[in-house]
Amino acid sequence: MSQDRAGDTVAATQPSRRARPAPATRARKLPHIQRERKTLFVTFVTQKRWILPESVRQIVLDHCLHDHLAQYEMHAVVVMPDHVHLLFTPLGDDDANTYGLSQIMNSMKGASAHAVNRALGRKGAVWQQEWFDRLLRSDESIRNTADYICANPVRAGLAEHEDTYPWLWRSWEGPP
Repeated sequence: MSQDRAGDTVAATQPSRRARPAPATRARKLPHIQRERKTLFVTFVTQKRWILPESVRQIVLDHCLHDHLAQYEMHAVVVMPDHVHLLFTPLGDDDANTYGLSQIMNSMKGASAHAVNRALGRKGAVWQQEWFDRLLRSDESIRNTADYICANPVRAGLAEHEDTYPWLWRSWEGPP
C-alpha cells in the first residue's frame, strides 16, 4: 500500500491482476472500439460539466497514472477544470490478455471519483458515465497527439505555456 499526494491509501499494483479483454467493439450510448496494443485518445467529462476544484485535480492526475505500466502505458494526461484527456496504450496481463478499455476506464474513473468525493466531503457522481475514445490511426504519431493534448491548457487560456500547467503529465518527462 502507498499514499497518493492527498494522503489517500492507494493499493500497490499487483502483477497477478487479470485482464478483462474487451470485445473489438462495445456500444453503450457511444461506440467504443479497441484493438490489441493500439493507442487510444480518451476524454472523460465531469457530471454536468462541474468544475473540479484545483485542490483535487492532482488527485485525479494521480489516479490516472496509478496503473501506468501495469494495465496501460500512459503517454500523456491533462486534467482540465471539467474534463480529462488521456493518451495510452493498453497492456497485457501475465497470460497476454490485453486489458479492456472498460476495465481501465471504470477503474480509473471510479477510484478518482471516490477520492475526490472523500477529499471534498461530498457525495454524488463526479464523472459522466460515458467517455469519448478514438484509436490512433497507423500514421498518427503518439508524440504529436500528446503534444496536441498537452497544449489544451494553453488553448483554453489556463496557462501561458504547457510546462507551467500543474495537472499535466508526459511520459518523456519521467516517472509519475
